[in-house]
Amino acid sequence: MELNQVDVHFLIAAICVITSALVFYTIGVWGERLQKKLKFWHLVFFLLGLLSDTVGTALMEHIAQITHLHDEIHTVTGVIAILLMFVHALWAIWTYAKGSEKAKAHFNRFSIVVWCIWLIPYFIGVYMGMSLNH
Repeated sequence: MELNQVDVHFLIAAICVITSALVFYTIGVWGERLQKKLKFWHLVFFLLGLLSDTVGTALMEHIAQITHLHDEIHTVTGVIAILLMFVHALWAIWTYAKGSEKAKAHFNRFSIVVWCIWLIPYFIGVYMGMSLNH
């Protein structure tokens, strides 16, 4: 399918925002993992990642509506990823505010799992994007 100029601009914006989500979320998750304790700045990056992913997903949904290109597995894994990121962010806020030092030190186990699951729809989207011109 050939994309028109407006579609391409939406796609570029969506790619930039979704890639920002990858950068923010990766910095938050791996920063926490390397520092071995949940800190406030990790929360900020989790929330920036969640916000970017939500905006990017909304842009992608708009593209899917205009182009009629829908992929169920991408949609399902994307929704699961956003929900997990949301739960992760809420749990991180609670752990940071009220959790014990032990809870803050072990929080990263869940972070890595959510990050790995988040990568699934990200790479499905990359594959779909690369396949558009074929």
